[in-house]
Amino acid sequence: MRIGILTGGGDVPGLNSCIKTVVNRAAASGHEVLGLRRGWAALVETDPDDPATAAAHTLPLNPGNVRTVDRTGGTFLHTSRSNPGRVKGSKVPAFLGRKDDPAATVDLTPHALRVLDHLGIDVLIPIGGDDTLSYGLRLHEEGVPVVAIPKTMDNDVHGTDYCIGFSTAVTRGIEFIHNLRTSTGSHERIAVIELFGRYSGETSLVTGYLAGVDRAVISEVPVDVERLADLLKGDRAANPSHYAMVTISEGAVLEGGGMHLSGESDAYGHRKLGGVGATLGAELERLTGTGIILQVLAYLVRSGSPDSLDMMVAMNYATMATDLAIEGTKGRMVALRGGTYTSVPISVIREGVKRVDIEEFYDTEQYRPRVRHVGGKPMFFY
Repeated sequence: MRIGILTGGGDVPGLNSCIKTVVNRAAASGHEVLGLRRGWAALVETDPDDPATAAAHTLPLNPGNVRTVDRTGGTFLHTSRSNPGRVKGSKVPAFLGRKDDPAATVDLTPHALRVLDHLGIDVLIPIGGDDTLSYGLRLHEEGVPVVAIPKTMDNDVHGTDYCIGFSTAVTRGIEFIHNLRTSTGSHERIAVIELFGRYSGETSLVTGYLAGVDRAVISEVPVDVERLADLLKGDRAANPSHYAMVTISEGAVLEGGGMHLSGESDAYGHRKLGGVGATLGAELERLTGTGIILQVLAYLVRSGSPDSLDMMVAMNYATMATDLAIEGTKGRMVALRGGTYTSVPISVIREGVKRVDIEEFYDTEQYRPRVRHVGGKPMFFY
């Protein structure tokens, strides 16, 4: 059997551990693994009639060449936000013929299927978030055997309690917030820390909860800036060091406004997020008369090696996915549910949305975590 593996979307710590484990598990059972470079772009850019393109966009993997990859973060296979089902005319490879309308989108799935057949891939293991796995679902519906592995800093893939990358993002966030206390306190300011989270505020909520920040603004609840300013003024006054801190999801909105978006839509219809922290900071400075320290953590929480939880989950997801692939089970996504490793139909990713459980874990009036019950609840808040 030849197993194809790829990573798509944003990089997260733990991906290399995941890839290495798939390779070692497969090799121990006498199977091959072929890495697809730059995510789904490999299926777009490979020309079955040109061996050089396959060499440029694939990498045969074995225990020897993955021996040390788990010692670093990111993905050594590289990644992209490519979507073969929605390629702009200007991005269609020359060997497929440029399109008259460069802005029009083209479905190159028939070409992707030819490439998979040409590469001799028997089963595909994509590692990604909602967007990457949505195309994995498309290939499953086209008859390609697929076993998916969920990863995302936002921890918002429906159908699983946990996605690779989330724990490290929170761990990094807590560390940076605690370090930032020295400057914030020294200058007696209000710190605004912008974190990942397009539609789910779990990263802001959990990081803020564990770091003990004064307020945590999340994607699910529009914020009344005047009320938040009053709360932070009180927090600062009550702090002997005369400072306050607030986290905010990048996808959060101020009451009466919308998401802070820029640039053109990507292959999955998303525009670049970012800037809400700066807007909130400017408003807080105006309303409180206190200086602001703005820190956008962004790629800092993606960087470096995974923490122990992400490494463990990545390796266990990889083990389970490889076993499912070898035994011929397809159309599944590995998952953690109720603290137990399991697998679910890959179609689950479009059957709902995963968001913070506001009623159980958030105070919408005080803009801060509020854990009402723990017994019977998941390890992370959603």
